[in-house]
Amino acid sequence: MKLKSDLSNLEECFPESFTPAQVAKAKTIFYKTLALEGHRFYGGKMQTIPKAGVFGFNWFNVWYTPGVSKISTTIRDDNERSFELSNRGNLVAVVSDSTRVLGDGDVTPPGGLGVMEGKAFLMKYLGGIDAVALCIDSRNQKGENDPEIIIDLVKRIQPSFGAVNLEDISQPNCYRVLDVLREECDIPVWHDDQQGTACVTLAGLLNALKIVGKKLSEVKIVYFGAGAANTTCLRLNVAAGADPEKSIMFDSRGALHKRRKDVEADPRFYRKWEICMKTNPEGVKTMEEAMKGADVLISVSTPGPGVIKPEWIKLMAPKSIVFVCANPVPEIYPYEAKEAGAYIVGTGRGDFPNQINNSLGFPGILKGALLVRARKVTDAMAIAAAKSLADFAEKRGINPDNIIATMEEPGVFPNEAADVAQQAVKDGVSRVQMTREEAYRKAKEDIDYSRNLTELLIKESFIKTIPPELLEKVLQKTIEEVSRS
Repeated sequence: MKLKSDLSNLEECFPESFTPAQVAKAKTIFYKTLALEGHRFYGGKMQTIPKAGVFGFNWFNVWYTPGVSKISTTIRDDNERSFELSNRGNLVAVVSDSTRVLGDGDVTPPGGLGVMEGKAFLMKYLGGIDAVALCIDSRNQKGENDPEIIIDLVKRIQPSFGAVNLEDISQPNCYRVLDVLREECDIPVWHDDQQGTACVTLAGLLNALKIVGKKLSEVKIVYFGAGAANTTCLRLNVAAGADPEKSIMFDSRGALHKRRKDVEADPRFYRKWEICMKTNPEGVKTMEEAMKGADVLISVSTPGPGVIKPEWIKLMAPKSIVFVCANPVPEIYPYEAKEAGAYIVGTGRGDFPNQINNSLGFPGILKGALLVRARKVTDAMAIAAAKSLADFAEKRGINPDNIIATMEEPGVFPNEAADVAQQAVKDGVSRVQMTREEAYRKAKEDIDYSRNLTELLIKESFIKTIPPELLEKVLQKTIEEVSRS
């Protein structure tokens, strides 16, 4: 069978003899290989194009000197005018030191460019937001990654941007960077690995609980992995109504609890110590103990498969919910989790049902914050986004294999942006007032513009189509590699 250019029939192109595990492996290899070939073909994913017209060469006198002098002096006299007289009001800096990229760890500062351009790509297409990748070297003179270097850089660049998206900064540095910048910057500083993942996870959890007929305040939740994402998942879930005493979190050394002196002794891990003090009051130590009767497992840890054991899932309560969100490969494949008894399974990938991925969150959240020129993104704004995502999906219908909205649904992001904008106004962090209808209309207008622009560039061949022979080459290479293994 010939592979379609939209890749919609990818699984059908693999040999029928492939097992489910081989198909899952083949998809991972295919996407990685095509990513390399595609990035080489295009030379990256982003470019800069004008938004103003050139109707004759005298217009350079308007857009640049002497005309632009009026813009400089107007903003000099009122810095707030920069949001309307420049692209600042719709521009996000994607800042990373690339020390914790996906499942790949420290890939060196330029190694993160593919991911940061990817964030900018999604912001533009899904949120109607312009963004630029800024991968920085955060090492000090001792060769250590220093959070103060990131903090200083973001503070210095904030006059050029409407918001900052922090990305792929290793813990514990990421905690201090976010906590300081949220309070000391005058624009929203958002760490997508923390707040974005937590927001979308909460959205999926809210709808999954509706399906299984359980309440957030009553369920027992086990968290596997205690990195930036999962610690924030726990915090946001508790803020939304989960009981911390029915929550147990595991890091690489075991369960978190009050007697974890190693965590207490290191002040850099203050977020983990807060969890030690609030959760697991009985001091459960093993996964086997924790998983007995657990209603929910949220894992954001080491890429799998084989990280989450089927025998653990077998210990869970009836109609259990399992979110295994490591990228690029989940900690256990969905089919295996379901065989072990999981009722609802979510992963971070779009080629499995129930994608629990922050790509559903940050385009709409940042758009909402930008629309009202918010000074920060509060936890209440993140919870509002989670509820917006959950409500949107519930209205169009949910089931165990479809608990959350997808990136393909065009109404998701303007709705999310409007709800976030309204929460920013309620929280008193917005510079401008805007009704929900106004926010929705403006968000939809900008998102439609971005999508239409991309489609026009493809139609007119300014964005070239990947050659079919390249797709076929990658497919055959993938099949050969999986068949040999």
